[in-house]
This record gives sequence, structure tokens and C-alpha cells, in this order.
Amino acid sequence: MKNLLPLAVACGFLSAASVLGQTNSLKMAYETIAGPASPDQLPAWLAEMRDWRAKKLAAMNYHGAEYDRPQLKWTQSSFIQPQMMVEDRYFYDPVAGKYTVDRYLDDLEKRYGGIDAVLIWAVYPNIGIDNRNQFDLVRALPGGLPGVRKMVAAFHRRGVRVLFPVMPWDMGTRDEGRPLWTAIAQEMKAADADGVNGDTMRGMSRAYREASDQTGHILAFEPEVGLQELKDLPWDNLTWGYWHYDFVPAVSKYKWLEPRHMVNVCDRWARDHTDDLQHAFFNGVGFESWENIWGIWNGLTPRDAEALRRIAKIERAFASLLVSRDWEPHFPVLQRGVFASEFPGEQRTLWTFVNRMEYDIPGPQLQIPYHPSTRYFDLWHGAELKPAFVTNSGVVSAMLSFEIGAHGYGAVLETGAGSDDGLRSFLGGMKALAKKRLADFSGEWEFLPQHQVEIRPTRPARTPPAGMVRIPGGPFDFIVSGIEIEGHDSVGVDVQYPWENSPRRYHWRRMVIKPFFMDRYPVTNAKFKEFLDATGYHPRDDYHFLKDWKNGNYPAGWDNNPVTWVSLADARAYARWAGKRLPHEWEWQYAAQGSDGRLYPWGNEWKADAAPPPDEGRSLRPPTDVAAFPQGASPFGVMDMAGNVWQWTDEYVDAHTRAAILRGGSYYHPQGSKWYFPNSARLDEHGKLLLMCPWEDRAGTLGFRCVVDAQ
Repeated sequence: MKNLLPLAVACGFLSAASVLGQTNSLKMAYETIAGPASPDQLPAWLAEMRDWRAKKLAAMNYHGAEYDRPQLKWTQSSFIQPQMMVEDRYFYDPVAGKYTVDRYLDDLEKRYGGIDAVLIWAVYPNIGIDNRNQFDLVRALPGGLPGVRKMVAAFHRRGVRVLFPVMPWDMGTRDEGRPLWTAIAQEMKAADADGVNGDTMRGMSRAYREASDQTGHILAFEPEVGLQELKDLPWDNLTWGYWHYDFVPAVSKYKWLEPRHMVNVCDRWARDHTDDLQHAFFNGVGFESWENIWGIWNGLTPRDAEALRRIAKIERAFASLLVSRDWEPHFPVLQRGVFASEFPGEQRTLWTFVNRMEYDIPGPQLQIPYHPSTRYFDLWHGAELKPAFVTNSGVVSAMLSFEIGAHGYGAVLETGAGSDDGLRSFLGGMKALAKKRLADFSGEWEFLPQHQVEIRPTRPARTPPAGMVRIPGGPFDFIVSGIEIEGHDSVGVDVQYPWENSPRRYHWRRMVIKPFFMDRYPVTNAKFKEFLDATGYHPRDDYHFLKDWKNGNYPAGWDNNPVTWVSLADARAYARWAGKRLPHEWEWQYAAQGSDGRLYPWGNEWKADAAPPPDEGRSLRPPTDVAAFPQGASPFGVMDMAGNVWQWTDEYVDAHTRAAILRGGSYYHPQGSKWYFPNSARLDEHGKLLLMCPWEDRAGTLGFRCVVDAQ
């Protein structure tokens, strides 16, 4: 470590009094340590930082052995990691029936330079629509665990590590019968995955490490919400970073203790990621490039994407320096508003810079001791720097000048005089990128528009077909809202109806409903069996198709139970055979609600005798006979519109996600967590189910009913 205190005093950056004076105590946040309040406090701040680290590591009896394990070395350069929804349309093609890993990765490489790891998310927000637990939903991915293993191998071929989540809050669905750490370790071994993200977890206990070791398949662990107790640091090689941002960059507490610990800074709902990216680069850590948030698209702006491309390029090229045990945050600099970290190595030293000001800062930035035969490179611009020499009291220092753009970044490499072909190639790449400044890229955020999938009209009928009720039509105030748990009231949440100019949570439309006919009851097992017998229908994608049936028939006594475990495609196939179609959501709501805006088919108050009792257990009982609750009839005499099974209606699509609107709520109410699929039988609320493919989309509480257009 270079001793720069005499130089800092000589250059006027620090006063002699400040070097000898007192300092206020370190300001600790949950995951970070505040930087020095002013430049003259820097030496005392740094001394106190080192003292705190030494005492903390001694108290922990820290050894760092987990960071030495060859199987976990990858974590130390895992800078860019998105959380990827399995429903992302770039990841899986339901028509071809195959994973499209290369398409997904090519898109990220094109937009922001690619990724080092991916967190594959197959559980929330759909979990809880039935009693399948978190492990069931991974096993329900196309191809089952063998298919998942092949998909993971496709990521590995591109040099991308793969993590899956574990949810400690999943205590209301099917009991897996094993401790979480055992179950996830065994499932990840079967999938050949590399790590586990602990969703909502503040540290992942030693039990996870021990379970992983027992399988012989060594996993990395990444708690989402930092480390509640620092004792977990030895075996949690990664964390996410939910950081508070001040003007003076904070220091990662975990990286300060263990420089090899990787943090992926995350602020998923931010539309400007400048703070995230600057703090990550200053600390030499990574970024959670999460854009598809539960099917809600929050894409990087072009400016953030380009900043990420350049930051990641530098971090990957000099990853070995970023784990330096001699890392020094808040290294002295020459310009106000610029902050730097030094990462020394044996032959080379790297400095990372961030400009927290809203204007460009050119000119002298760094003054360091000069050594003969030393060369300096502006990595951000891909150019060699020619230092100016400053002599004070016989000590020669090199002053390096370059520009750091507004809210921008910089990086300097100090190295010996020897040639380095790899460095030359790297500089050429950065120079080509630097031809266009970050300021030339748009920082404007845009939502992703959706469109509704067409439902073609049927042949109009004059009289009600058998089993159907005439809905006379008329004026209707269609008022409905989405019940997604997250996303608040932001644009992009929920869906975009054909008359709206953006997706949003709350919807209101005065319309005139045309007359139509609707099935009095949801399609039953007996009716669906007629369809199968008449057509021989069997879906190509048949995982969990009619899961409750045996040998091609439903259980005895289930004739009038709503058919479930049918996908949207299965329901559409039945409707085509019957000369019918699925209802638009507003048709479904009008048939259930009438024109008086009631909250339930029978009125404005919930009636326990008008719908099946809730199932709050971990096993899933079958749905109830569709005629069992005549008190639940709608104003038009339509039955089973609330609290028995969810019912398919419209489908919505954007560039990255497909989703279906479900109506009616269901009888299944898993307990113990707020994160399960929201359930509502209210007629002014709807559910939104993310769609991947029929294999994944079928559920034990999801059925359908049909309509026919009227003349």
C-alpha cells in the first residue's frame, strides 16, 4: 500500500492538523459504511476503517477458506447478473417447444454487453395458484429436471453461471418433506446449477453449505437481503446490495471485510440506474441487471445500458485486481465531486472513478508517486496518459489528466513498461466505444406496450345453445383493477386494454355490451370427457394435462366438478370443438355483475353459503360440484362465478411476456405468506397469471367456461 499522507499534505489536499486530529465514528448502515464526511477526515476515516476490519475479522476468527475453493472462484468475477423470469419470451419458445438460451443471451450482449451469471426465476408470482411448492414449480419447467439440466448446460456453454432461488416463506403449499437446505442442494445437483439465491433471506446459514457439500456438488450462496449476522460471510460468497445512496459513495461492508466477496447492487424499480452503477464501480462490485420484474418490464435506458457495457468490460478485464486485499476506497483525488478507489496488485494498480457532479470534469484527476518505467492508461477512453511531473521536497509525483463525463466514470491503470498484447487489444475496444460519449445516449425510460390476443367471434346463435344462458347486453361500466402484489401504480403494471395507451393497474371503460350466450356452469369433467372422446384430443405439451384423471377418466363422483389442469390452449381447443369461444374479460364481468356494479354475483357482501369454503391446507382438495351453491347465481343466472375455480379469459402479450387474465378467484388459500398468488373473488378485481407454455401453465384450481355470440 502506498503511503500518500505526506504527498496529500504537500499538495494541499489535506491539512497537517487533520492528519493528527480526531475523527467521528464510522457511520454504519445495514450493508454499507458511509464515506468520509470531508476530504480532511479521510486519513482518520481510513485508519478507523482498517481498525474496525481487523477487530471484526479477529472476533469472527475469519479464515476465508470458502473463497479459496476452486468451485467457487467464479463468484469473484460474477459482475453482471439478471434475475430472469422463465416466462420471458426470449428464453423459451412455446411454439417450437424449446428453450432459446442463445436468443436470450444474444439480446443482452447486444444491449449491454452480456452477463456473467443468471438467476432463473420459476416460482413467484404464480406460486400459490394451487398447492405446488417451489420445488414442484422448478420440476414443472419444460422437460422436467432433465430438461432443466440441458438448459443450464446451454448457459454454461456461453460461460454463464446459473442460480435458482430458495423461498423460506413457502410454508403453505405442499410439504416437500425435507429441510429447505437439503431439498435445494439435491435439486441443484440434479440441474447442475451453480448457486442459490436466498429470496428474502438475511444470510444463508451454514446448514446450506453443509447440505451442498454432502451432495458433492458445491454451490455458491447469495442471500438477497445481505447478512443479518456477519458470521455468515465465510460461506455466503455473494449477496445482493440494497444500498442507500449519498453524494459521497458508501463502502460495501462485506467487500471491505472480504475483498473477494461479490455484491450485485440491486434497485429493480429504478428507472435511472446511475447511482447503482456508480456505487458498484466505485466498490469494484457487480450489478443486478434485472429488467423483467414479475412480468413488468423495467428496461435499462440506452445510457445505463451503455454505461453497464463499459463498466463490465473493465471489471472483467481486471477482475484479479478488484479482489486486492489492499483495496483503498476514497483514494485521494484532485477534483471536487470525483471519487476513486485504488486496487493495487503486484505489477499493476487499477483506479476506478465516478463523477457525482452533473457536469463534465476535465483536467488533473490523480496525483501519485512516480516510478521510472511506469506507464499509465486511461482505460475508459482507451488511451495512454502522459503524466505531468510535480516535485515537492524532492519527491516526484505523476499528475494524470483526463475527462470524466457528467455523472460518469473513469478508470486508470498503472503498469510496468513491458508490452501487453491483451492490454493493447482491450484499449482498442474501449477506444472504439469511447467515440460515442455516454451523454450521447438517451436516458429516457420507456414502458413496454402490450396487445390483446384476438378472440375470434363465433357463428351467431338465435337461441340459447344447450346449457347456456342469454346475456342480453347493454351499457356497462367496466371497472376493474389488477391485484399484483408489487409494482405499485406505475405504468407498465397489469395489462393494457385495446382502448388504453399503456399498461396500468386501474381500468375504467364505459361500453355497450353486445348480447351473447354464456355457459351456465364452468366446463365440467363430464363435458371435457365428451370432447376428448369425440376428437381424440391430446396436447403435444401434455405435462400435468388432466393431472387428477387416471387412465383417461376422471375420478368417480367428479362428473360435475369443474375440469382443471387444462391450459389456455386446451381450453381454446375445447371451445373450437363446441362452436364456442372463451369470453373477453368484460363479458365475463358483465355476466357475473350485471349493470349495478355489485362486488359479488349475489350482492355487495360476501356470503359464506354462496361459494365453497376455503381450503387453507397444504394438500389440495378437488373443486366443488358446479351446482352446489345456487345462492351464488349472478343477476343473469350464471353460476359458479366466485370462489370455486379461476377461469381463463383474455391473453396479453408484450415483447417479453405473455399473461392471461383470470377471473372468479378460487377456493385454495395457502397460508403463512403474503407472497402467494393473490386471490380475489371480487368482481372489480382480476388476477394475472404469467404464461410460459402449457407444460408450466396448467393448475389445479384453474378451469374455464365458454360463450357464443348472439344474433
